[in-house]
Amino acid sequence: MATAASSSSSMVATAVLIPRFPAASVRATGCSAFPPLPPRVSTASSSSVKLIPESKRFSLLQTKASEETSVDAGDLFADLKEKWDKVEDKTTVVVYGGGALVAVWLSSILIGAINSVPLLPKIMELVGVGYTGWFIYRYLLFKSSRKELATDIEALKNKITGTE
Repeated sequence: MATAASSSSSMVATAVLIPRFPAASVRATGCSAFPPLPPRVSTASSSSVKLIPESKRFSLLQTKASEETSVDAGDLFADLKEKWDKVEDKTTVVVYGGGALVAVWLSSILIGAINSVPLLPKIMELVGVGYTGWFIYRYLLFKSSRKELATDIEALKNKITGTE
């Protein structure tokens, strides 16, 4: 037992005194703290992955583009320019767009402030879950209420598009 303790202490002392070598030299000499791993045996029958030949694999990835889906950047800009020229009050569109950007920026600041209050985010989550439950009960649970929701959505779409 004394020899085992002395040999282990001499091994620790030897390990401390040996300078570090680059990994390439350690691998070449075979000195490592861990035993080498056994080689990985790969058999097609034991693997759950199907091996597909390369030619078939590439044919699976190929897709055909139709002429309707291809969009030319010049055509896109021409369409946008045409729509912009049709707008009568350009300043209003710019003001509304800028206002929308400012509203998004301010709402992100407000949400960040709400998240910094310790208990308020959890209360807001609870309110959201409660409202979701109410909405499901009010509009989605029964067939008659689903029809009512569909008519309300159609009325709102007609009001927005002006086809009322």
